[in-house]
Amino acid sequence: MADLFEASDDEITSLKALREAEETCRRCDLYKYATQVVPGIGPAHASLMLVGEQPGNDEDLAGAPFVGPAGRMLDRALDEAGIDRKKTFVTNAVKHFKFEQRGKRRLHKRPDPNEIDACRIWQQIERRLIRPKVVVALGATAARSLLGRVTTISKVRGAPVKLADGTNCLVTIHPSYLLRILDEADAAAEYKRFVADLKQAGKLALAA
Repeated sequence: MADLFEASDDEITSLKALREAEETCRRCDLYKYATQVVPGIGPAHASLMLVGEQPGNDEDLAGAPFVGPAGRMLDRALDEAGIDRKKTFVTNAVKHFKFEQRGKRRLHKRPDPNEIDACRIWQQIERRLIRPKVVVALGATAARSLLGRVTTISKVRGAPVKLADGTNCLVTIHPSYLLRILDEADAAAEYKRFVADLKQAGKLALAA
């Protein structure tokens, strides 16, 4: 059964308290190597929540989610979908940057299942506090965190999934995927579909 909130900490009653708790998280080893924790950001009672994978290099340095190239892609798509990012709560399934050092560069490394599951408590508490009407999983890592299982994006994309608390969850791609598509026509088509996914989420949030 998806997402039972089994690990939520009822003593955390504000986003400020949540950020303070996240800063002391030792549930996995990623905190040892990241610059800092990257908490979610947005209104305390946003109707729409977006959940990505993890912070990237730019996010790790800035301490805020989706501020790098993928964030700029997301901002562009949200704008075209008619969604105000300032009214949206944006976060990640994993709160610390996982990377592989290559010389002076830190290259993104996908979180493993244990790291995703260890960090799951934080998005659960975010949702308990914010009570969004719709939550969007941006990519497979976010989908696993929200749905509690491995999910194939192509199988569930476009079809709202009810989480255990009744929240509608939509699964789509992570905006970083768009940056890796080399063929211009394919990239344009996938971007258009991504915008359509966000529009669907926005409409659901208004209707719920």
